[in-house]
Amino acid sequence: MSDSLYSVLLEQFFAILGPCVIESEDHTLYMAEQISKIQNELQIPVVFKASFDKANRTSYHSFRGPGIEEGLRILERVKKDFGLPTTTDIHEPSQASLAAEVVDILQIPAFLCRQTDLIVAAAETGKIISIKKGQFVAPFDMSQAVEKCKHSKNDKVFLIERGTTFGYNNLVVDMRSFAMMNPFAPTIFDATHSLQLPGKGGTFTLGQREYLPQLAFAAVSAGAHALFLEVHNDPQNAKSDSQTVYPIEKVSSLLKKALRLHEESKSFFQE
Repeated sequence: MSDSLYSVLLEQFFAILGPCVIESEDHTLYMAEQISKIQNELQIPVVFKASFDKANRTSYHSFRGPGIEEGLRILERVKKDFGLPTTTDIHEPSQASLAAEVVDILQIPAFLCRQTDLIVAAAETGKIISIKKGQFVAPFDMSQAVEKCKHSKNDKVFLIERGTTFGYNNLVVDMRSFAMMNPFAPTIFDATHSLQLPGKGGTFTLGQREYLPQLAFAAVSAGAHALFLEVHNDPQNAKSDSQTVYPIEKVSSLLKKALRLHEESKSFFQE
């Protein structure tokens, strides 16, 4: 399954969509239903994303999710009920094989992109691996993360750009990063987390959701192969990343424009 899915994702523009964290079974299935409708409307591959545990929240008291056992059960329902491939992030090597029993893509969080044991454990499952570029890592240094997967006999890899630390409480996206990283592995743009103002809220992370379209369109024009958008039906009350998750009702329109830009930009880069 992972080989055929990777081939499909390589062939065309796609999107990774979903709430930041699994808030409840009912909410997750509702979001999956809305995302399935977007996939059917646009006729592009869509991967459903939600985390079973947000292990890197700012505050000890922040909502983290239902945990791996319950979270994977809910993600399995998403696949069964809506036919969507799924992805989730893992934080420890021991979680790789468990998550691989359910999800199609194992995501390595940005803060853990240099954790060799974690990357190797994920790669050895044979699943597709998506590795977020750390906020502290230069784009061309991500070649080493890809090499860890290939050394583990897994070349089904995507890299995810999500901004670089710029002073305190701010991120900036270097649009050159797509040209730098695409030779290592196809690069996805995480528009949601690139808009964070990390830690600026004290016990939570602020963000600038209003600039998401500008960054998303710029990234696609610069060579991003796909878009990663955390989405929600009620952003202000989302239990994680409420400042940056994108309203689900605006997603279809944004992706239609991004798809047009993707087709145009391909011809520019082929000249």
